[in-house]
Amino acid sequence: MKSHEIDYEIIGQSMQMVEVELDQGETVIAEAGAMNYMEDGIDFEAKMGDGSKVDQGFVGKLFSVGKRMLTGESVFMTHFTSQVPGKRKVAFAAPFPGSIIAINLAEMGGSITCQKDSFLCAALGTQVDIAFNRRLGSGFFGGEGFILQHLSGDGMAFVHAGGTVVEKKLNGETLRLDTGCLVAFSDGIEYSIEMTKGLKSMFFGGEGFFMATLSGHGSVWIQSLPFSRLADRIIQHAPQIGGSNQGE
Repeated sequence: MKSHEIDYEIIGQSMQMVEVELDQGETVIAEAGAMNYMEDGIDFEAKMGDGSKVDQGFVGKLFSVGKRMLTGESVFMTHFTSQVPGKRKVAFAAPFPGSIIAINLAEMGGSITCQKDSFLCAALGTQVDIAFNRRLGSGFFGGEGFILQHLSGDGMAFVHAGGTVVEKKLNGETLRLDTGCLVAFSDGIEYSIEMTKGLKSMFFGGEGFFMATLSGHGSVWIQSLPFSRLADRIIQHAPQIGGSNQGE
């Protein structure tokens, strides 16, 4: 299915949202709860799946939904469609501070792979699928790098990242980074998770037990502040409730 052609504007600096402009009959799909506002004339409907395969049978939909349930994702995606002549706008943002990356899938060879919580929204016709790290052993113990999302199509897709985003172009080089700092990578990039070498580095280095290794030819997007790292710091400094009563 050919993706719908949509116009967009990314608004803001450190806490961004993307405003998508729809002509009559155009549709954008988004993760449940990502919408900020929409203009009159746009209808929305929660559907099972991304709608990229119009002839997909019930069993196929069930299989796709099952994979999303296993990874903790919502079984529904919201479809926003403009029903009136002219242009109408709908805006999306993730539930934590960060940046939005606009990716033209046609320019990326038709697909990218991203962390499972990174997908925000895309033009109808984009296929949103769950992928698993091929190296199951290291992937399972690596945590964040085990479950990935695969976005394919020929239209615009929008991915959300925490903090500042850097795009690295690899031309046969190898890049190592914290598994949580990886946002997405294009086709042509080989991805694996490797254990940190040395016991002292593992336990006292502060970088975790596992590192993501990427090599090949293509683009890699990196975030400066993964939500998991931000959440850990908040929990660490939050007041403890229900602990031992002082003064007793």
